This record gives sequence, structure tokens and C-alpha cells, in this order.
Amino acid sequence: MDVLSYLLVPVQNPMLILLVAVGTFAGIYVGAIPGLSATMAVSLLVSFTYGWETQASFALMIGIFVGTVYGGSRSAILLNIPGAPSAVATSLDGYPMALKGEAGRAMGVATTQSVIGTLLGIFVLAIAAPIVARFAVNFSSVDYLLLAVMGMMMVGSLNSKSIFRGLLTACVGLFMGTIGMDSMTAVRRFTFGISYLNSGVNFVVAMIGLFGVSEALVQLTSLEVKPVKQKVDKIIPSWDDIREYIPLTIRSSIVGVIVGALPGAGGDIAALLCYDQAKRTVKNPKVPFGEGAIEGIVAPESANNAAIGGAFIPMLTLGIPGDAVTAVLLGALQIHGLQPGPNLMKNTPDLFYLIVALLVFASIFLVVFGLTGIKLFAKIVEVPKSILMPLIIILSVVGSFALRKSLFDIFWMLAFGILGYIMKQYDYPVAPCVLGVILCGLLENNYRRGVTLQKTVGGLFLSIFKEPVALILFLMIVVMFATQTSAYKNWKAKRDAAREAA
Repeated sequence: MDVLSYLLVPVQNPMLILLVAVGTFAGIYVGAIPGLSATMAVSLLVSFTYGWETQASFALMIGIFVGTVYGGSRSAILLNIPGAPSAVATSLDGYPMALKGEAGRAMGVATTQSVIGTLLGIFVLAIAAPIVARFAVNFSSVDYLLLAVMGMMMVGSLNSKSIFRGLLTACVGLFMGTIGMDSMTAVRRFTFGISYLNSGVNFVVAMIGLFGVSEALVQLTSLEVKPVKQKVDKIIPSWDDIREYIPLTIRSSIVGVIVGALPGAGGDIAALLCYDQAKRTVKNPKVPFGEGAIEGIVAPESANNAAIGGAFIPMLTLGIPGDAVTAVLLGALQIHGLQPGPNLMKNTPDLFYLIVALLVFASIFLVVFGLTGIKLFAKIVEVPKSILMPLIIILSVVGSFALRKSLFDIFWMLAFGILGYIMKQYDYPVAPCVLGVILCGLLENNYRRGVTLQKTVGGLFLSIFKEPVALILFLMIVVMFATQTSAYKNWKAKRDAAREAA
């Protein structure tokens, strides 16, 4: 059989298409619930579909995967509660649009950009999988360390008012990420003899508390404010709007694929990286970033969905998962008697191209189901706060408990909620704190590996200048830091004022 025949397998088996449709539909709504992640959903399906044939089980799991990545944007836009870590950046401009009554437009843009990003990611997966995977697998520990540092440098963009406050809250997140048993030495850190702390802080629990509960507490203090009537008459963006943002979409999708192909990076880092780059490169946006800029939705939504295709690249060609979900899918392949790696495409090319075809069908159903139900979702923000906010807290409790069936996670979630409420009262950003928790493992583990390999900290620093990839990342970090200093911002403001005067 040739490649085309492999791609047409789902067409010959309508049950596979039905399973992809069911998975995508369920994934959208599961992803919109904070705490119910793609990893959790796919993990449950591995045991549920254990006795199924390989094609059918993967059709359902791929649909769930694609749907949940997109679904997180809905609660991020409507409630400022990202349903998934990859939707954190979307909330920065999506929620301000909802406050203006433009939730329908924001979700329409998120849907179309997610579909475009997914399709571009699939294209790269199908055409350039071996090349991108070979590039990603050559990343050393120092490269990953610099990538994590670059992620930490994004806090300046997540909080444009004060880079100091952004860095401070990010450091709080880094500290929270170190709590628990050391991954290398098994030494207990900051547990104070409490056994529940041995497993550390789950970043999803932190995300639910800092975004969900804190926002509910803030809203409960302003019950007299009437809900904003949402405009949902224009959900599908016009072709002119889509065409206007195509360059940004393509740039963000390319970055999303590359970051997604880096093991352990994932769509959350891709979304934040592309949001940061959009904020730096988009000149004169119609609405400022952080206040409802469409570009602030276009960049992260196309990036995090493009990362799906990127995450499959190292998993299928090298047997290295690109993120947590593909790690679960890697185990699912092994359960079904298959071994992902260099020989997968040689021995079972039908499976590789079947996965590509299933991803394409999932993108199609993402358009169908993504643009339906938006009017119903938009009604959520019109519900009185006295009813909606207690429900959000209840769902946050349920979502936190569902992660690991631990009551202690509920306590952590409530603690993060109170911390987030206090931070918001004093105008400290919460997004960098979540970013710190997420990046802590990547930053710490690769720093220690790098020092071990290079013998000393000085040797680790000098190794940056010996490798071209590391040197490029280091220079990017220097530029990012320089452009976030107050001196640079003052110079830029004076330059722009001089240009306008001229």
C-alpha cells in the first residue's frame, strides 16, 4: 500500500471517524473544566480501551487529545480560569474581551486559530518528522536549561507594569516547585515531616487555585457589578480577519511545532513563548496587549495546537514523548504490542499515517464542534456572580481532588487561591507564579545534569559558547533581558514620541 492508501484508512472504516468525532466533542468540554486535563482523560482511556483494537483506541484518544488542548481556551476566555496550562496565555487577552462583551468573537478566533495551528502541525509531522526529530534529540542539558531560563524571562511580558513583581511571583512559583522529594537523590525538601508533601505541588492544582479560586474570591467582593452582555452574533471570523493574522499564525505555529518536538517542553511553553514574541513583534495593535488584543489570542492558540503535531514527532520516530499526553500514548502503543522508535515508520508505516489522518479528522471536527455551543458557553458569564462563583469554587474542589484523589490537593488549591487573591489585591500577577511551578523541574534537573557533565558551574557556563544552539539561546535571553529593562523602555518611549512628533 502507498501513503495515500494509508491516509484513507479512516474513510474506509466509518467507525474510526465516529470515534474521533466523539473524542473531539468530549475533549472540548472536558478541557474547559479546570483540573480535567488531556493527560488525565487519555490516561483513563488507556485502561478503558485496553481490549480494543489499536486503530479504534487511538482514534478515540487522539480526538480527546486535540479537543482538550482547544477546550481550555473556553474557560480561560469566559472566566479567566484556564482549563489547561496551555491556555494561560490565552486568558491574558481573552478574558478582557469577555469583559467587553466580545466573548463570542474571542472564542471564534480561538477556534479558527486552533484549527489552523493543528493542521500546520500535522503537515510538519507528515512531511518533516525525521528532520525535526533529529534536531530536537540533539538538544543537550544546557540547551534545555537555557530554554527554561528563557521561559522565566517571559514574566516581563506577562506583567508589563513591573518586571520586578513578575520575577518575584515567578520565584515564589519556583520555590513551590522544589517542595517534595528530590527527583535525583530522593531527599525530602521543605516537607517539614509532613508525608503528604513528599509528592510535591501539582502545577494543575496551583493553576486552579491561582486562577480559579482567586478570581472567584475577587468577583465575590464585587457582586453589585452587573454581568456583561456578551455579543455572540458574529462568532465565525471573516476571511479578511483571518488573512490579516495569517503571518502571525504561521510564525506561531512553526514555533509551536518546534517547541512541541522538544521532549518535556509542551504546548504551555509554546503558547507563552509565542505570546511573548507577538507582544514584541506586533506593531501598533488595534487594542493593547493585556486589554483584549486579538493577536494575544491568535499567537498562543495557534502555537499550543501546533505543538500537538510536534509532540508526536519524537514519540513516533524516536520513542521519546514530546509531552505528558504523548508519554501516555507511548505506553498505549506498547500495551498494544508496538514499539515506537526509528523502526516504527519502517515496520508499520500504516500506523504512522493513520495517526496523521486521525489528527486531520480531529481538526475537522474541531471546527464543527468548536463553533457550536459558543452561544451557550457565552451565557455562562451572564449568570449572576452570586450563583456562578460558588459553582466555580465547587468545580475547582472537584477538579483538584480528581487529579490524584487526594484531599491534600484540595488544601493546596485553597491555599493557592488565597495567595492568588492577596496577590491580585496588591496588583501582583499570578501567571508568572504558575509558570515558575511548571518550569521548576525543567530548570533544576537540566542545571544539575549540566553541572554533573561539565564538572563545575564555570564549566557549564563556558559550554554555552561551545555549542551553536546554546549560544543562540543565550543571545536571545540577553536580548530579552535588555528589552525588558526600564532604561530600554524609556528609550523606546522617547523614540516613539519623537517619531510621532516628526
